[in-house]
Amino acid sequence: MSTTDARQEGAPDSRMAPASTLGVFATLRRAAQVSPELLDGLTLTLALAVVAATARVLVPIAVQQTVDTAILAPGGVDVSRAAALVGVAALGLAVGAACSALVNVRLFRSSEAGLLTLRTRAFRHVHDLSVLTQNSERRGSLVSRVTSDVDTISMFVQWGGIMLLVSVLQIFVATTLMAVYSWQLTLLVWACFLPLLVVLPRMQKGVNRRYAAVRERYGAMLGAVSEAVVGAETIRAYGVSARTQRRIDAAVAATRRAMVRAQTLVAVVFSSGVLVANLVLAVVVVAGTWLGVAGDLSVGRVLAFLFLVQLFTGPVQMATEILNELQNAISGWRRVLGVLETPVDVAEPGDDAVASPRGPASLTFQDVGYAYPDGPPVLRDVDLHVEAGTSVAVVGATGSGKTTMAKLVARFMDPTTGAVLLDGVDLRRIASADLRRRVVLVPQEGFLFDGTLTENVAYGLRDEAPTGGLTPEAVARVERVVAELGLDTWVAELPAGMATPVGQRGELLSAGERQLVALARARLADGDLLLLDEATSAVDPVAEVRIARALRELARGRTTLTIAHRLSTAEAADLVVVVHAGRVVEVGTHADLVARGDHYAAMHSAWVSQTR
Repeated sequence: MSTTDARQEGAPDSRMAPASTLGVFATLRRAAQVSPELLDGLTLTLALAVVAATARVLVPIAVQQTVDTAILAPGGVDVSRAAALVGVAALGLAVGAACSALVNVRLFRSSEAGLLTLRTRAFRHVHDLSVLTQNSERRGSLVSRVTSDVDTISMFVQWGGIMLLVSVLQIFVATTLMAVYSWQLTLLVWACFLPLLVVLPRMQKGVNRRYAAVRERYGAMLGAVSEAVVGAETIRAYGVSARTQRRIDAAVAATRRAMVRAQTLVAVVFSSGVLVANLVLAVVVVAGTWLGVAGDLSVGRVLAFLFLVQLFTGPVQMATEILNELQNAISGWRRVLGVLETPVDVAEPGDDAVASPRGPASLTFQDVGYAYPDGPPVLRDVDLHVEAGTSVAVVGATGSGKTTMAKLVARFMDPTTGAVLLDGVDLRRIASADLRRRVVLVPQEGFLFDGTLTENVAYGLRDEAPTGGLTPEAVARVERVVAELGLDTWVAELPAGMATPVGQRGELLSAGERQLVALARARLADGDLLLLDEATSAVDPVAEVRIARALRELARGRTTLTIAHRLSTAEAADLVVVVHAGRVVEVGTHADLVARGDHYAAMHSAWVSQTR
């Protein structure tokens, strides 16, 4: 199977219609395909629901029989028959209540299992997407699709689903029994509801559109809020709190307007159901009385029919509200399905994967070109070969394409043209697990998770269990790596040593200290090829010395590709690669390139003059 044909297990067929264009039932079918657990045991659940709905009509039947055959019996009131009928009705209601409870429990279990699958698959798929694809949508919106959108689905499946199921069954059973008692009144009831049934689908489409807008606005609001929280320091530093507050206020107001528009239409739909239900009840009272006077209906049948009308109109009113909740859930489902249907542009190689054994790593760029979506090319015709064990410094002006080269080597994205090879094998043919073991990226600003220093360094342990605490062996490996990089003296200066908390995003550490943690993490990962985005320009001299010493130890015996922002790094490298306007224009040692007197020589001369 070719790389382009490779698919994630369970990924939707790209030939399917986009989730946003699907109707209600098509969306539900697609959701059942994604979360088949939702249908587990559905046959038994439906049978129990039928029993529960049928039990509710025992009261009208008991009323009719008690009035006509016990209270108004030809020989006088038959107390024993009345008691027996009441007892049978009570027993039936108890059985119906038990069945209803079982239906709720079964639906809750199956829905939770299905939603677990849905949430897990959505979260996994978000992480399977390339960094470029993730960056095309605000993080808060992605988070809302895995959290709040799934929550709307959960609310409907666990409450609205059972109510809709029982309501439909109750309407069917009530209609059948009403027809037995009086086909004339039954036709009258349905005639009153017919206009509502004609108008309701059109109104539901409007509700659907408005709830889709609600979900979109909610995602945008969550994105704006999360962005403001993450960027709080920058917001304070530049004194733009008022501007940020206006943005958040605008997002909140837009969400409110969308919700009010949706709820206004919901109120109209619900009120229409209530109005028609009351109208039906009044019509039945008048027509039933007239038929009773005419002798076509007994008193018991008229009373029973009134009870049945209540059983009929109640679910109809409830159904309108449930359908509104369904539209909200459908909107959430479409957004989640939209994530699952987003193609994975950095796909697994599939059956033609090539093993990439550990060992010294060589790197080759073959006629590589790359352009970001809807943008001009940022790399053109890049040809470069790096022998195993070589330290390479990539230099160039901002925007020249240096960082894009590193992202291609890490396979955060694939080249538009050409290929990047590791030991002569196209990265697209290497399984991601093998690639992550061999290629380790140390970003310019290493991301730290809320926890201790030990826990953050331990993210470099690929074989460590993802849940639970670290084993003593894992802690020992972390401490050994810290000592190997010469960072034990720094750790000794911290208030709690390796148990020192780093705070959210590492905010309790300085920029240089965060970089030290990232280097220790990379050493623990023990890759064959290191990608280093140099970050020493923003650290103090003491931290710079520690970083430089740790980098030397980390790079020993490995191939390194460093995005160099300071030319002192290039001076110490085995090979210097100069990138200009997306092209590799010079390759050689520092001394050779200075002697050549071209791009690198001019850059170096300018740098030397600034450092004096």
